[in-house]
Amino acid sequence: MKVHIKVDNFETDLEGDAEQVALEVNRIASQLVPTFNLARKVYLNYSLNDLINKFSDFIRITPEGPRVLAAKRLSDKTIIALQLVAAKVAAESGRQQSSRLTLQELERTTGLNPKSISSRLSELVKAGHVERVVVDDGTYYFINTMGIEWLSRQLSSSK
Repeated sequence: MKVHIKVDNFETDLEGDAEQVALEVNRIASQLVPTFNLARKVYLNYSLNDLINKFSDFIRITPEGPRVLAAKRLSDKTIIALQLVAAKVAAESGRQQSSRLTLQELERTTGLNPKSISSRLSELVKAGHVERVVVDDGTYYFINTMGIEWLSRQLSSSK
């Protein structure tokens, strides 16, 4: 990755792998733009690296696709949210095309009862943790940023 930065009288070129360049851009920006530090305190977003670090104890990307792998008993809602995170990780890492899953895909990958999945998805959508998208070929669900934050807190509090 190559990045050219120019802010007022400061100008530089950065080159390297995406993570190194992103970290250096972040460092430079936080030094050059004082309000950037403030904005960073309220900005919430999860990179692929963040997702892997937060959820690697619970999810795996297998040859058959993303799966929840939990050593302890988790609620159906948590399992569904984790499966959606696993799908997001698989999509962002190029292992599958989309992070969106259908009810049927969630049933197949989690092994949960379809009625339970449907009820828990409704709760997750109502709470604002999961987005529901209806398109020509069906209804899809994906976890959003607030859902990832909620799930992270859920898993942290259950330790």
